[in-house]
Amino acid sequence: MSITGLDAVTIAARIAQGSLRAADVAGALLDQVAARDPVVRAFAAIDPDAVLRAARALDAGPRRGALHGVPIAVKDVLDTADLPTAMGSAIFAGHQPRADAACVALARAAGALVLGKTVTAEFAYVEPGPTTNPHHPGHTPGGSSSGSAAAVAAGMVPIAIGTQTGGSVLRPAAFCGVVGFKPSFGLIHRGGLKLMAESLDTIGLFARGVADVALALPVLAGLPALATAMPRPPRIGVCRVHPWALAAPEARAVVEEAAARLAEAGAEVQAVTLPPAFDALLEVRRTINDFEIGRALAWEYHAERPRLSPRLAAAIEAGRATPFADYAAAQAAATAARAAFPAAMAGCDALLVPGAQGEAPAGLASTGDSRFQGLWTLLHGPSLGLPVRRGPPGLPLGIQLVAPAGRDAALLACGAWAEAALQPLSAASR
Repeated sequence: MSITGLDAVTIAARIAQGSLRAADVAGALLDQVAARDPVVRAFAAIDPDAVLRAARALDAGPRRGALHGVPIAVKDVLDTADLPTAMGSAIFAGHQPRADAACVALARAAGALVLGKTVTAEFAYVEPGPTTNPHHPGHTPGGSSSGSAAAVAAGMVPIAIGTQTGGSVLRPAAFCGVVGFKPSFGLIHRGGLKLMAESLDTIGLFARGVADVALALPVLAGLPALATAMPRPPRIGVCRVHPWALAAPEARAVVEEAAARLAEAGAEVQAVTLPPAFDALLEVRRTINDFEIGRALAWEYHAERPRLSPRLAAAIEAGRATPFADYAAAQAAATAARAAFPAAMAGCDALLVPGAQGEAPAGLASTGDSRFQGLWTLLHGPSLGLPVRRGPPGLPLGIQLVAPAGRDAALLACGAWAEAALQPLSAASR
């Protein structure tokens, strides 16, 4: 297999064994960027010469940690001391932070090689950047972490960092056909992140496999190494509730196919219906999101309003018009739902839900519907996206596995089991 097809676990192991150099990996991936990024347009900032210098320095020095020599890409809403952070906005074009975001600093300390900054929607909201879907340039890659998902899918980097406020990790992961992981809220420190909705913003990961997520997450979160061995077949709850009715037939079909395959592999699969109160939570999330965005971008709105997109300006105005009483009620409803979620899962290790509404929509004017991820973001628990197969037009389709807050390690173990069980189904559709 070529270097561009290697996952992060393999790269890290081969560099540690001495059979591969960080400079070889960096050179191969930079060649892939040169070949594919003129169409995919995943990177907002990249300095190839600096990348090669940093890779050679890693080869010349001692092993720093679990990610030694592993290239990563960083969404352009997270600060980097050596590359600009423009946040997808003309307002911050050329803005150069003095320091790395906390998660970037932790990754570098463990030996990760920052390949570049990836395109984000404007301030990680809904106005798309220029990134295209690596499987079909006429379709959206999803958003707002569009560049991070596309860079992994196009073989330009094995791991990329993204963020999710509604569906900005899991939706592009589904559309681009890669593994996406949104950890529990606050597990990865948000220092150095441009916050939009402080009650929801979560830093997450894109990767080629669950093992790569398990390798990188402890580094970014400052945790001990994670084991992803499942001691027994998992208990999976299939959740066919709102917005299930809004999912495309192919999205519902892939959930049913995955459920059947997991059951055949030995999982205990059962239907789970969430309490009726959960039906209102997407509106609860919208209220919280709008209220907080309306305050997070106060300076940009007052000082640079003409350079905000009309969609973002309208969202800020809607948030500023939201009464505090409505926001407080929404926060109370969210808190109650988070407390009720573990019992609502009926003893399951994870819930199985659609990865997205369907395949990536045609056109680049929208990043897609975030309602299929927004509920789980509001609940503050981990979500894991797994690619399963391709749909009728040949674009990826995937599933999500979700769990209550704090069950990140257990969900990754469940996800690794599910990934192995679904491989024959995935391979048959490639």
